[in-house]
Amino acid sequence: MVRTLIIALTLFPYLAIAAELPLPRKEVLPELRKGGYVIYIRHTKTHSDQADTDPLNVENVKAQRQLTDEGRRQAKGIGESMRTLKVPVSQVVTSKFYRAYETGKLLDVAEVTTSIDISEGGLVVTPDENNRRTKALQQLLSTTPAAGKNLVIVSHRPNLVDAAGPALLDVREGEAIVFKPLGDSKFTVAARLLPGKWMELAD
Repeated sequence: MVRTLIIALTLFPYLAIAAELPLPRKEVLPELRKGGYVIYIRHTKTHSDQADTDPLNVENVKAQRQLTDEGRRQAKGIGESMRTLKVPVSQVVTSKFYRAYETGKLLDVAEVTTSIDISEGGLVVTPDENNRRTKALQQLLSTTPAAGKNLVIVSHRPNLVDAAGPALLDVREGEAIVFKPLGDSKFTVAARLLPGKWMELAD
């Protein structure tokens, strides 16, 4: 058992970090207001009967899975809560897939930019490219944002699992994973917030 754990931590050093206990709920809002966190949001609710039929062409929006009306309401609600709770955000970086970009725009908390580095790759890109994107996301998750601010990333589940480990396989659409950057591609999970639960942080 010990040998297995050592091997696992050698191959996936973030596993021990991501598995740490999150912040107590009463501390999450004060910490976010201070800044210094990376908030990874999986895009909000999408149509389960749609698929990405042209995944190598991220400009072909019509061939992608889209947000539902509920997903759009979720994104607007998350953004409204973040503004009401005065969670400072320096920038929103999203996947180039439209469902992630639309989620980021509907948050309306900061300027939105897209990046291929955090766009879902998986089986439709080469292993080398997928590994490159994984390392790029790990770098983002481990880098402290501008002083007094938080960085928001809107992307997908596969990217998150590749970068932060299988403990996050259960991340839901619209769920936010709050990471504390530790530098050198290391980070810890500080909190998890489902859509619609943000305002409970103020209780």
